[in-house]
Formats: sequence, structure tokens, C-alpha cells
Amino acid sequence: MEPGWIVVRNTGGFRTEITAGAHAMVADEPATVGGTDAGPTPYDYLLAAIGGCTAMTVRMYAMRKSWPLDEVVVRMKQGRSHEADCERCETMPVGIDHIDRQVELIGALTDEQRTKLLSIADRCPVKQAIGRGIEVHGLI
Repeated sequence: MEPGWIVVRNTGGFRTEITAGAHAMVADEPATVGGTDAGPTPYDYLLAAIGGCTAMTVRMYAMRKSWPLDEVVVRMKQGRSHEADCERCETMPVGIDHIDRQVELIGALTDEQRTKLLSIADRCPVKQAIGRGIEVHGLI
């Protein structure tokens, strides 16, 4: 397969293997809903993508400005059940309607720098892409 594709393979149950370039990951559902809890849920990966992009975007801006940012901690939370969404996805719209995000900036930053970095957090490309809406094309 050509570069750039993420390969997701499920051979039974909910445990799903994911390959992204040289990286291997596992997604699963909790045991309470029939999974084996071998990895994060798909919604967990969605939150991790937004949180990771947020932290990297803030870090990149602080580095460009040579600001004293020691650490970025992004906490993400959503209240939807992936299992409940899967049960209803054939007959009704499902999905996360909001995500709670907390961004903690650690370092000897001025109030102005903190304010700017928090505004930059909202410029994370993954968050922007999701906010605009994404079409998924192709069924084989």
C-alpha cells in the first residue's frame, strides 16, 4: 500500500489492530461492553488526536517565540458511550456533540504569553478540521 494510509484490521471481536507507518496500536472496547480492554476506544483515540495536536501546536508556537514553556498538559473528556452510538448508528445520528478540554501551561510565562498560547491552542489543525466537518469517501 502506498505511504500515508493508516491500516486498521479487525479479525473478530472488538480488538482492532492499527498500523500507522512504523507504529502499531490497538483499539478495543471495555470488557463491560464485550471488548477485551486491550487498548483505547475509538473515541479515546479521537480525543488523543485533538489533545496531542493541541499540545504540539502550543509547543511549536512557544518554540518559535523562544518563550519559557516547560510543559503543556492537555486534558480531554467527553461523555458519549461508543457502544451506545454503535447500537443506534444505523437509525439515528450519533457522535460526540462536545468535548471538554483543559490546557495547562507550565513555565515562567507572562500573563500575555499564557493568553496568546491558549488562543493558539484553538488553532490546532485537527480541532479545526473536525470543526469544519470531514467527509469520509470510498467504500469497497
